[in-house]
Amino acid sequence: MPHLRTVLFLEDDLGSAELAREVLSQDGAGTRVDVASEREAFVEACARGGYDLILSDHEVPGFSGLAALEHARALNPTVPFVFFCATQGEELERKCISAGADDFVRKDEPWKLPRVVQRHFDAIDRRAHGSSMSRLVTAVKELSRCRTLEQIAQVVRTVARQINGADGATFVLRDGDQCFYFDEDAIAPLWKGHRFPLSACISGWSMTHKEHVVIPDIYADARVPHDAYRPTFVKSLVMVPVRKEAPIAAIGNYWATPHTATADEVELIQALADSTSVAMENVEVYADLERRVRDRTAQLEATNKELEAYSASVSHDLRNPLGQVLGFADLLKSDASSILSPTGKRYVDHILSASHRMNGLIGDLLRLASVSRTALTRQEINLHSLARDVIAEQEAHRVRFEVATEMPANADAALMRVVVENLLSNAVKYSGKVDSPLVQMGMGVVVEGQQTFFVRDNGAGFDMTQAMRLFTPFGRLHTAKEFPGTGIGLATCQRIVHRHGGRMWAESAKGMGATFWFSLPLKPTD
Repeated sequence: MPHLRTVLFLEDDLGSAELAREVLSQDGAGTRVDVASEREAFVEACARGGYDLILSDHEVPGFSGLAALEHARALNPTVPFVFFCATQGEELERKCISAGADDFVRKDEPWKLPRVVQRHFDAIDRRAHGSSMSRLVTAVKELSRCRTLEQIAQVVRTVARQINGADGATFVLRDGDQCFYFDEDAIAPLWKGHRFPLSACISGWSMTHKEHVVIPDIYADARVPHDAYRPTFVKSLVMVPVRKEAPIAAIGNYWATPHTATADEVELIQALADSTSVAMENVEVYADLERRVRDRTAQLEATNKELEAYSASVSHDLRNPLGQVLGFADLLKSDASSILSPTGKRYVDHILSASHRMNGLIGDLLRLASVSRTALTRQEINLHSLARDVIAEQEAHRVRFEVATEMPANADAALMRVVVENLLSNAVKYSGKVDSPLVQMGMGVVVEGQQTFFVRDNGAGFDMTQAMRLFTPFGRLHTAKEFPGTGIGLATCQRIVHRHGGRMWAESAKGMGATFWFSLPLKPTD
């Protein structure tokens, strides 16, 4: 059944009206011609609207065709207006076209009328298709941003109706062996919230057969459950599956008047269904990701609690007995020094030295664990002030320090002091064996929105092929006999810098000193 077109014809001559009806119906285009024989009927019809094209004689009693054109343009500016007049010369045709008519056909050449009318119908279809395609493209973008099934339904129910100018649209989900009418947009209620067996509804037929179905007359199709449709406005429909290879849903269009969905209309709603399939799969992926994030967050929270318990255990269970070892060793050295042999005194010194190293190691481990849990309190600071405070506490009388006076940063002052303290103390330690030790701290250039800083020494340096070990806990490049330390300080520095959104790296050559770089974002990245 072709798509029905409606034409309004201003004509007082019944023979001419019948002629127009006859020639416009010969090609089976499904055109209905409504005749208005006088001004009042024409004005009322224009106000009612809904016509695809307007035909007009040059004049009916008391009302000219040019006046009809002016009135029609005021109410329906996009509807084509064609004059169908008796032969009165080319002057009339020029006058009508100049006034704004879209075409002029002479009544003695009626065979031209179907071609002219069809040309305008085709133009209407092209414009409508272009508008529908534009709305479909917008819908695809909207669907790509959907994160829930409800958001998808909100887009689908509206767009499915708009792109085909339907009187209703439904979004039906496959729920096992049932069709669940999840959402709808229609001129009157349909079946939202209801469930039907797959075998008892058209959406189920479309999903089980994995193909679209076009039904011009629902009461002439045995697949339609007629009793379910009788309370509704539906006369015609089209239904398409969502995901053809294994349908998970269906989208339907409904019309209140007889209508056969065109190939373009089927293509548009199927394209919407294909995009809906991708959106639904994305929702499943995002839901799975959110579940994994929740699980991972719960695991991290549990791990943090374990770390806190571990820190408390280290603080109490290890430091307590270690403190006793240090205390009693000190007492032994002071109170029993007169009765200890030189060997015994040496043993006590070894006990004290090892205990102090172990106490420092425990402190460094606790500090490394805590920097990941400590909340950042960003503020505008000057690293110069932190550096001067650290230098004042250093026992490095031989070392010459050169520190830039302005090193502004947006960072946590307490944590950045840990970074500055570790880097400066390392620089002092590794340059301590050169004749004129020099430690410098300054600011580099801005790289990709991050301000760079450096601490440089002229000490022992290291082999760059081993640089990757520097920032791992206990990743020492020198023996404890050469340069004492726990090997945890640089790992702590890197963790702090990473928490600020920056990065850390080193440059060196063996025997040529070392430069440790770190960067901090110019703007907070929390």
